[in-house]
This record gives sequence, structure tokens and C-alpha cells, in this order.
Amino acid sequence: MELSSILKPEAVRVLSAASSKKRLFQEIGDIAAGILGLEAQTVVDSLLERESLGPTGVGHGVALPHARLNEVEAVSGAFVMLEKPIDFGSVDRQPVDIAFALFAPEEAGVDHLKALALVSRTLRDTTVCAKLRANPDPVKLYAILTEAQSMQAA
Repeated sequence: MELSSILKPEAVRVLSAASSKKRLFQEIGDIAAGILGLEAQTVVDSLLERESLGPTGVGHGVALPHARLNEVEAVSGAFVMLEKPIDFGSVDRQPVDIAFALFAPEEAGVDHLKALALVSRTLRDTTVCAKLRANPDPVKLYAILTEAQSMQAA
């Protein structure tokens, strides 16, 4: 599994204003609606439902919100870079400025877990996160994310 198979270049965004976790999820819902043809509110509700089980902020300013949706045919994602970090209830209490949302079919099972592991491994790399934070351009962000995986595989 490769990040380029999960993440389309047009699903990478930089947001100047997301004042809360819920607002971020609304932005992610809009991205999913535009890129994946999903119902924005369904995406938001699914992300909030998953978040109610425990925060998906994994630390170091990174969050991995995810949801299973009947409407999704294959694991896909959206990457959002926030110009102003927001409180996410992360394990380390650090505000989040990098969010990689994953959407998987209800029966995705192993593929969903593989995608979460791949994204987590990529965003645990402090060098990758530093490059992402230094390049607030969606085209560059996509290149950094997909290049990072190639570098890890080598």
C-alpha cells in the first residue's frame, strides 16, 4: 500500500482558519464531498462518532481522524495542514496543526489498519513533519508525503 493510492493531490489542503476540532472535521467533510463524492455531513458525523471513543490526536501536533463509511469503496484520505494549531485532546496535550483523515469501507478490516499504520509511520518521522510545516503549499505537501514513503521503503 502506498500513500499515493490513498491520497489524491487535490485532497491536500492548507487551512488558515479552523477554530475547533468540529470545524476541522467540517472542512475535512467538505474535502471528502468534493473529492470522493461523499456526503459532507455523513463524514463529519462519522469522524465525530469515532472521536467520541477517544481522541485521534497522536501527539507532536499530529492527528489521524478516521472513520468507516458504507459509501467508500476503497481506503482514501485527506491531508490538512493548519496555519493555526487547534486543541485536539491529544495524548501529549500539544495542539494539532497536521491532520491526515482516513476513510475506509465498513468491511475494510486489514486495509484500514494497514493505511493507519502507513500514515502513522510517515507522520511519526520528525523530519517529514518539519518539512511539511516549512512548506505550506498543497503541491509541495503532497510531494513531501509521497516522497517520504519512498524514502522509508529504501
